[in-house]
Amino acid sequence: MRIFETLFRAMVIGAGLLAAPAFALDGSKSDGAMAAAPPATAIEAFRSGAQSLKSGETAKGVHALEYAAEKGHALAQWKLGRMYAEGDGVAQNDLKAFEYFRRIADNHADDNPDTPQARFVANAFVALGHYYLEGIGKTRIKRDPERAREMFAYAASYFRDPDAQYFLARQYLDGTGAPHDPRTAARWFGLSAQKGQCSAQAMLGAMLFSGDHVPRQAARGLMWLTLAKDNAQTTEQPWIAKLYDSAFQQATEDERALALVYLKRWLETRRE
Repeated sequence: MRIFETLFRAMVIGAGLLAAPAFALDGSKSDGAMAAAPPATAIEAFRSGAQSLKSGETAKGVHALEYAAEKGHALAQWKLGRMYAEGDGVAQNDLKAFEYFRRIADNHADDNPDTPQARFVANAFVALGHYYLEGIGKTRIKRDPERAREMFAYAASYFRDPDAQYFLARQYLDGTGAPHDPRTAARWFGLSAQKGQCSAQAMLGAMLFSGDHVPRQAARGLMWLTLAKDNAQTTEQPWIAKLYDSAFQQATEDERALALVYLKRWLETRRE
């Protein structure tokens, strides 16, 4: 979730949080030693936690973020959820991560989808969707693909989240937790691809190039595959490069030339 880590830092810096002085646990300015009383407000705890994490004081940062999370600070809840999901500075614990994401979904589902915080709320729904897809072993969270679809569908529709749109499309394409409906999958892939989601661009491109359940448009499919290849982390998503290479080798010279025309037009519209 590198994009969300980047957004997290940007929001914190933009709000002046990392530039703010550290707070002791009683809410007063501190030289780094933690007093016994908790911060006065959730935002002060979040500031202190963000500063501590930046400084490498993970235990202190987690403690402050936990206080802010208990007070309902959504960004603190999201950060802790990601940390527990990935084992980043804490022992990996999917159930704890699930609970933090669930609290965000429960309390912020109706947030304005056009605010910066909405990205984190949508990401919490996506994370819950993944947990429901697989379940969490030896816990009460059992595999429930239909519930996963509800999570993805809400984030895809209300928050217009490109990752949610991609994973929802995969469910329709695979018939997992949703009816097998490639045309609906292609529609969701298309919405996600327009927002720059490289996996969606690759899937849409492959479907269009081969005419898989959609009218064949080889040049347009190659365009999407080219965008996907350029946007992908090739070391992490080698399948995208393989799809592109296969399509490029099969394409005629005319299809390659037309794909380049489509690509230039698409890039021009993105710059406007």
